[in-house]
Amino acid sequence: TWTGKYPLGTDLVGRDMLSRLIWGAQVSMAVGLGAQIIVFLIGVPIGALAGYAAGKVDALVMRFVDVMYAFPQLLFVILIMTALGRGFQNIFIAIGVTGWVTLARLTRAEFLALRERDFVVAARAAGAGPWRLITRHMLPNALSPIIVALTFGIPQAIFTEAALSFIGIGIPDPRPSWGKMAGEYQQYITSYWYMSIFPTVLIALLMLSFTFFGDGLRDALDPRTRRSR
Repeated sequence: TWTGKYPLGTDLVGRDMLSRLIWGAQVSMAVGLGAQIIVFLIGVPIGALAGYAAGKVDALVMRFVDVMYAFPQLLFVILIMTALGRGFQNIFIAIGVTGWVTLARLTRAEFLALRERDFVVAARAAGAGPWRLITRHMLPNALSPIIVALTFGIPQAIFTEAALSFIGIGIPDPRPSWGKMAGEYQQYITSYWYMSIFPTVLIALLMLSFTFFGDGLRDALDPRTRRSR
């Protein structure tokens, strides 16, 4: 119901909708950022190994990556959530350990392009070992597209969390989630439309914001884009 004390009204059990929407924003942001940290920790080392080693190591690693890429990520997330159980930490762990494939392929492509560059060849000739070459010379020069890819991955993680919560296997009660709120209240949309519409609109706006941010970040970090202006 709508009252002066609760600007956005309350749900069917009297909980303040505005407070739940604000708390749900924290959940979505935490899931999006937490999942991308895990994606970075898994995808970058695997892609760097494949791109730096090349040859048989690259072929072996990329066959494994291709197998992972062939299966739908959402299906993997559902299977992991079923095994681990519903939980705040479990959901971004599940999204992270299944969403690293694209970043691994991007990192591999960047490292393959960098491994024969003059500054890498010079560092190798000067006696730099693999660890120093990767961490001091190659990875810093590959970070720009990696950061952009991680930024674009945040709205994907947010949407995945919302979809899981919508079908009832996401964030458990009493912690609110925009996807769970949209799913729980959809049956009342004809009478209490705001209960389902508000979280749905906020999911779309948050995803759109990160998409625009990622697009702007790509334009700022990509030298080819700057030269074309």
